[in-house]
Amino acid sequence: MPGIRGAGGLLLIAALLIAMFADQDIGDLTPVEAAGLLGFGGISLFLAASVVEGFGEHWTSGVQASAVSGGVLIALMVMYSARGEFQNVIDRAIGDISVGRTVVTPDGEVIAARKTDGSFLLQAKVNGHDTRLVFDTGASTVVLRAENATALGIKPETLNYSVPVSTANGGALAAPVVLESLSIGSITERNVHALVAREGVLHANLLGMTFLERLGSYEVRGNRLILRAGEGE
Repeated sequence: MPGIRGAGGLLLIAALLIAMFADQDIGDLTPVEAAGLLGFGGISLFLAASVVEGFGEHWTSGVQASAVSGGVLIALMVMYSARGEFQNVIDRAIGDISVGRTVVTPDGEVIAARKTDGSFLLQAKVNGHDTRLVFDTGASTVVLRAENATALGIKPETLNYSVPVSTANGGALAAPVVLESLSIGSITERNVHALVAREGVLHANLLGMTFLERLGSYEVRGNRLILRAGEGE
């Protein structure tokens, strides 16, 4: 039954593409729900082809194929009923496999998936230079590591470490700077106030409130971080 199996294969490919890349609802279905239904349809076609071939060989083979197909379909329906848990697994896998990956929707929302350690790591551009920032609403400002300053167009000799800050390792001093631009996906803010922490103080750059407070909104929905540009962006 090459025709039936071919159609089933196309449905499975479509399901995989939607699960990996879709970020908006499809009609009344979430991407995971749509992918699940397409995958269910694709597997059903494969199973139907096996049943037809089984009865073509002998009625006992057809009965056996029907029993196996029924068991598989029941298992798939159970898995589909637990699709929320599978969405969490997919989101976290995306967050770890594609470190810092963000997706921009047609509405201009910037979406990132949570990593398995619970954080959101976002690919960004600071002064036009690529870097990664950890989403941190507990940071009152954007905070950059001194180790990254030169690569981001910040001259070390201009830094004045005069601002006291609290870190996980205790108190420290940081240097105030103004970033010409900071971009996350399609969202760009200019003249963003930030701090540069001394070497060895931070393990990651932090996307703090001096950027986040300029946004139209941001929210964590399940395992996804959604950023929306402010008016005029």
